[in-house]
Parts: sequence; structure tokens; C-alpha cells
Amino acid sequence: MIILRLIPIILSFLLLGAHFSRDSQPLLMTLAIAFPFLLFIKKAWIPKLFQITLILGALEWLRSLYFYLISYDEMGKDSTKLILIIGSVTLFTFLSALVFKYKAVRDKYN
Repeated sequence: MIILRLIPIILSFLLLGAHFSRDSQPLLMTLAIAFPFLLFIKKAWIPKLFQITLILGALEWLRSLYFYLISYDEMGKDSTKLILIIGSVTLFTFLSALVFKYKAVRDKYN
């Protein structure tokens, strides 16, 4: 089933939506949560759009990690857990863009 292969993409956008919600950015939160609905459009440009957006999402996680690390350093907190968690989410978001490398997923959008 193709939907099982798309779960990492959907989960990545839900995590981004939660991140934007925490940062009090309701417009970006709404866009992140609504974005996976574009997967219902079976056009050739959808995979590229999602790959670019997921890479931008991973960069957003890295940007946030940088600012959280500065904040943790100022407070004198240990940042090991922060690096592991946000680093894992960053990697997951980045790797979610590779879902479109599966032949079954590519065939759906070509």
C-alpha cells in the first residue's frame, strides 16, 4: 500500500506543525498540517515540491537547534538530550524526502 510509504512524510509535516505551534506561528503551523493533503494530487511536480519542502523543514530544525543551543548554553543546561532529539527529528525529516525514490511512489506521480 502506497499510504504506508507516505507515512514518514505525513509525520514529518505533523512534527513541523507542532514545532511551529510551539513557536507561536499559527500560519506556518496550519500550512504544515495541511500540506500533506497535496499528496492526493497526482502530478509530476508533487514529488519535487515535497522534497524541497522537506529539505527546508530539516533546515528549520537545524536553525531551531542552533538557537536552542544558545539558550541552553546561557542557562547552563546540558544540551545532550536536545541535540539527540532535534538531531533525530532533523534526520528523519531529511530522509523523508527520499520516500519518492521508491518505484511505487514515483509511478503514482508520473
